[in-house]
Amino acid sequence: MSSRKRYAVVGTGGRAGFFYTSIARDYKDTSELVAFCDINQTRMNVANKKLEPFGVRPIPTYKSQDFERMIEETKPDIIIVTTVDRTHHTYIIRAMELGCDVITEKPMTVDEVKCQEILDAVERTGRNLRVTFNYRYSPHNTKIRELIMDGAIGDVHSVHFEWLLNTKHGADYFRRWHRDKRNSGGLLVHKSTHHFDLVNFWLGTQPKTVFALGDLMFYGRENAEKRGVTEFYSRAQGSEYAKNDPFALHLEQNENLKAMYLDAEKEDGYYRDQSVFGDGINIEDTMGVMVKYRNNAILTYNLYAYAPWEGFRVCFNGSKGRIEMNVVEASYVNSGGEQALEGAVKGKKITVFPMFDAPYEVKVEETKGGHGGGDPVLLNDLFGEKAPDRFNRAASHVDGAMSILTGIAGNHSIKTGLPVQVANLVKF
Repeated sequence: MSSRKRYAVVGTGGRAGFFYTSIARDYKDTSELVAFCDINQTRMNVANKKLEPFGVRPIPTYKSQDFERMIEETKPDIIIVTTVDRTHHTYIIRAMELGCDVITEKPMTVDEVKCQEILDAVERTGRNLRVTFNYRYSPHNTKIRELIMDGAIGDVHSVHFEWLLNTKHGADYFRRWHRDKRNSGGLLVHKSTHHFDLVNFWLGTQPKTVFALGDLMFYGRENAEKRGVTEFYSRAQGSEYAKNDPFALHLEQNENLKAMYLDAEKEDGYYRDQSVFGDGINIEDTMGVMVKYRNNAILTYNLYAYAPWEGFRVCFNGSKGRIEMNVVEASYVNSGGEQALEGAVKGKKITVFPMFDAPYEVKVEETKGGHGGGDPVLLNDLFGEKAPDRFNRAASHVDGAMSILTGIAGNHSIKTGLPVQVANLVKF
């Protein structure tokens, strides 16, 4: 047991439970939780309560201002960072300076300045930083990597990628802290980091030039007014108008959301149930991006967050044919249900169209777990016995940077109307 890795978790919001419950439930032989750190004591208490079913005694809790003291007293080997995106760099950098390796939730950070600070800290400290891209591990996404690696359609020249967030999951980004680009980098960074990483992973390349367009076209008060909405509210709790709004989130109706947010808001003033048609939203809900890669492939990408169904479509055009993949995912609200339902696949189809032969469908083995079965594979890669992986799915800080830099470049392009050279954003 002395060889177990020691983990401390900073940020005990919705995503943190994915890591700490897995360690407590499935990886006691290899991993040990030694501390929680957060700005909110109530939320840390909820996290400790969630450990009780696994026979884990309450672990020490530290407020965010005591982060360094936590490391000194509990001596973790690895810090897991699941805070608000704009603070990732603070904890990543200080943890490495104090001798810890780091696992960070995506996105690694939200802009090129913070990204450069992280890259410099890795170089300076020599510590290891991993970014948790669970979509790489989804069996259907791994299969695409395999088909391309094995030359099923030759050299890939272009990719068309469309991602749909529906009115349950997509709307959720406009209720909470993500609605402020300062916190999240907008959806091109917070959400699309998954998608841009997949393209880098599938094609084995990195982005070179990015051009993007985007706007807030559905959510927000002005857009609702244009559609004839006349009744508004700031948050669902205590609002009569919210009772008839299908976009409202009623925290008191969900035991976990109530405990983590409604009961905790007295400490930090964070409202999890803001109106998606309120003021103060400054992120886009409709985006289109073009990317030229170092291997000369071209991506056309579209994301919108008010679709009638959840999932994605992606097509690859190569020198020897074409691959099409269609995936329908189950919708969810973060922390509003079972973790395994996040990104759960309801249907998928992969078809290969050889240039001069009949098309054929590629079967993918069904697996259990969130994000199409990718979550359990990722967790084992993080906390279990690692196995050889010809697909190199474990994402480094360089992978983390290259995924967010596409979205960061897209944000600059939206603002200026000009293409952006990724190499001008940071220096490795």
